[in-house]
Amino acid sequence: MAAIQYSNVTKRFGNTQIIHGVDLDIEEGEFVVFVGPSGCGKSTLLRLLAGLESISDGEISIADRTVNNIDPAQRGVAMVFQSYALYPHMTVSENMGFGLKMNGAPVEEIEKRVAIAAQTLQLQRLLNRKPKDLSGGQRQRVAIGRAIVRDPKVFLFDEPLSNLDAELRVEMRLQLSKLHEELATTMIYVTHDQVEAMTLADKIVVLRSGRVEQIGKPMDLYYYPANIFVAGFIGSPKMNFIPVELVSQTQGEAAIRLPDDQIVDIPVTDPHIKGKSLTLGIRPEHMHLDKTADFKLHFQSNMYERLGHCTYLFGDYCRINGVKVQLKGDPELNRKGVVPLGIEISECHLFNESGASVRI
Repeated sequence: MAAIQYSNVTKRFGNTQIIHGVDLDIEEGEFVVFVGPSGCGKSTLLRLLAGLESISDGEISIADRTVNNIDPAQRGVAMVFQSYALYPHMTVSENMGFGLKMNGAPVEEIEKRVAIAAQTLQLQRLLNRKPKDLSGGQRQRVAIGRAIVRDPKVFLFDEPLSNLDAELRVEMRLQLSKLHEELATTMIYVTHDQVEAMTLADKIVVLRSGRVEQIGKPMDLYYYPANIFVAGFIGSPKMNFIPVELVSQTQGEAAIRLPDDQIVDIPVTDPHIKGKSLTLGIRPEHMHLDKTADFKLHFQSNMYERLGHCTYLFGDYCRINGVKVQLKGDPELNRKGVVPLGIEISECHLFNESGASVRI
């Protein structure tokens, strides 16, 4: 295991700056997920750690050793890519042990490590097969096994499940969680899929445009997003955002006017909110058919999806389009029509004009 530290790390390609002074501490044995939209810099941060890209400014250390100028092969990391990159003419066993063979490891040592990795990943019966005879999930497990046999200090995963179908992705998420539990090794995982981030991570790093927006445990980011970007990125379906107006503010509480002219009091952390224009955030799963809720929104349903365990409604509220609702179970509702939805103030979020959260 190894602790990792990014200290004011910057990356430029020519005159274009991709990474902007990232500071990040990763503890030994943590499973950390870098998440964000395409082009946010998450894969670049991983490649800088692996030594596949050079750092423009700043410092990266692994196990208290600065690795800026250390050869990738000497950093003690193993990387698993989106593409399996298996040699088609080699068997599973040969693919997994090839790196050790190139480093001159004894045959007995290679066979021993391959056998241990194969048992961990349930690949024993596949060791003599070629990649063409494997499913996508099996190929990805072979790629992970090739990393395991190197016994690295740190595992790096760059969107390893993107090529798999939905069912296989669920299976492989479980495999990766089990693998981390068994190996207790530091792992860093890159994805644009917030579901993968929420289900795999001990700690999530949310990135946007080469900057860290928020770092925290999955549930901390879900319940306490630092800003609108994080609030909208973490959670599925995406949080609903409703423009509201600040009417007045007292110590610890703000009165806001909703688009339908309701006045709602909501607890806030900012003692002096600047500006009148605020944004109320409500997650689709926090909108209920509850007549005793703190306040109600009259939602115009235009379409719904019935899944049995839950029902999704799509429509608008006060001409705000794209509002989504997730109701438990399969309630009897008209496909189109006005649905009164109960909202609890404790489940609401509030953001100021700059997008920062001001909600307790």
